[in-house]
Amino acid sequence: MDKIYLNNLEIFAYHGVFEEEKKLGQKFVLSLELDLDLREAGVTGDLTKSVHYGELSHGVEKVFTKENYDLIETAAEKVAEFVLTEYPLVQGVKVTLKKPWAPIMRHLEYAAIEINRRVHKAFISFGSNMGDKEANINNAIELIKKSNHTKVVKVSSYIKTEPWGYVDQEEFINGAMEIRTMLSPIELVEFLLSVEQELKRERIIKWGPRTIDLDVILYDDVISTDERIILPHPRMEQRLFVLEPLAEIAPYEVHPIFRRRIIDLKEDVEK
Repeated sequence: MDKIYLNNLEIFAYHGVFEEEKKLGQKFVLSLELDLDLREAGVTGDLTKSVHYGELSHGVEKVFTKENYDLIETAAEKVAEFVLTEYPLVQGVKVTLKKPWAPIMRHLEYAAIEINRRVHKAFISFGSNMGDKEANINNAIELIKKSNHTKVVKVSSYIKTEPWGYVDQEEFINGAMEIRTMLSPIELVEFLLSVEQELKRERIIKWGPRTIDLDVILYDDVISTDERIILPHPRMEQRLFVLEPLAEIAPYEVHPIFRRRIIDLKEDVEK
């Protein structure tokens, strides 16, 4: 992966735990390392295929000084979030934040933190079989779109399917979406659960009726055995209501365990 560097950008701001820091302010020194593909920009000379580091510098300063934070960790997170949200070409960012005037009553060159953040590609399976099913799904998608950490890239067509597991219930409307997210797998699950709760999802019967169901099916090439999020989603290769919409938006995505394309897994189930 190619790199763009912004080293030692000096910004005066009012971050800090102590009241004097918030009142008097101090100098911070910020460095960024961006991961992106610069090949097309280099070959064509097209700036839109790269990042305008002048604009980036001004944007970062605006974000960094917009609010006052107790911790430089929070300020660094806000910078990383801004870069990954506003610059889709950037796949990852390292933020180094130095505090040369740290009030520790000792001589030091600086105190500093360094964080590394990336965007991740994930696929979400969704379904509803209570109330206005399409409205439930549309509302869930809009709530995801409104977040500042997750972008909806593609949404499949909606399909009607028969219940799976617990069959004494209404038919479902199902589909899938591709997202770009800064959240970890656990954070993503927690976020989707909060969306379900906002839309009055109740978990009473396993595989039972629900206003909305949002499941992480794939997350990058991650294989996880964590009980909070098993990846890839267990039994997804057996479920046509998962594979059919997924094959519509990502037919050539590869299952990281079986090493087979989604379109091939779908054809296996249809035989």
